[in-house]
Amino acid sequence: MILRPEPSRPRHGTLSGTGAAPPVAAVAMWLRRAVLDAQSLAGKDVEDVALTAGAAIGALDAVVRRQERWAGAWRQRLALVAAAVTAKQAGRVEDEAALRDVVLLTRPGDFLSVGPAGSMLLAWRRLAGTPAAKLLTEASIGAVLDDLGLRRDDEKVSDLADDLRQLSAGIGMVGMLTGAFAAAERYGFARAFGCWLADALLAQRLGWAYAMPLLGAEAGLGTGARPHRSAASSVATGIERAKALLAAQARAALRAIDLSAELERRADRLLAVAPKLRAKAANMVVERVLSDDAVVASAKIAGMSDRGLRRLFDRLVELGAVREMSGRTAFRIHGL
Repeated sequence: MILRPEPSRPRHGTLSGTGAAPPVAAVAMWLRRAVLDAQSLAGKDVEDVALTAGAAIGALDAVVRRQERWAGAWRQRLALVAAAVTAKQAGRVEDEAALRDVVLLTRPGDFLSVGPAGSMLLAWRRLAGTPAAKLLTEASIGAVLDDLGLRRDDEKVSDLADDLRQLSAGIGMVGMLTGAFAAAERYGFARAFGCWLADALLAQRLGWAYAMPLLGAEAGLGTGARPHRSAASSVATGIERAKALLAAQARAALRAIDLSAELERRADRLLAVAPKLRAKAANMVVERVLSDDAVVASAKIAGMSDRGLRRLFDRLVELGAVREMSGRTAFRIHGL
């Protein structure tokens, strides 16, 4: 059952309400310029674009390996953005706020009620919340295809899992990236699934504990099936496609790094005020906020009554430690 909240009012983008721009991460200026320059692919060699993407992924890797307490919220916030883009490309009208509502306001165990767009968010949340080592099993792949509304059969899933195991072993980063999309297309699956696979393969290759939803948010990423071409034309098209995917990966990595800087500032504020909280189970609430995109004010948290949780969130909002993200007076949602 999905609870029916009143329509959301406009969201506030900052904790203080001052309208200040979100912080930008301390990334080398040459890398920012290179990522921006990589968007213009004409005349560039694939090796040059690959170097830029590699540098951006390297910078992201450094943040991921810090294993910050707010990393769960970081990954799930990226998953929300990817889901909103996926839904829009599928012709859906749900934006980030609507997707957040439909999943968070659905009763536990009743996820069949989240609808097609909500299922898309569950697919990206699965990427962000499942240990990377388990993402490309047949069971995981089948579940994601179901979430994305793609037709499948067990034999096709098994064959795809075999192909992905070969991709993850011994092939270079560029081949792995392009191979993920080629595999999705070969089995007749949509662009969003290629993005999901590429992000999962990247996490496994780099040894991350959890994957980062990156490519799903690249709305302009052209990865549709190509018509039949001559051998020479196919080679040229393959090179152009590789450059486009690498440039998108570089942009996505930089965007994720900048989001990490914003969430780090907000998390630091929450952790600074946490010792002042006297409510029972306040520490559990803090950890819940740090580990997810958002928390509904009626969430079931051991040792915390509904009224106590609402009062605690009101206090955290007063202290500038969390944001109320729905803009409503009922069915409120809070997060970093």
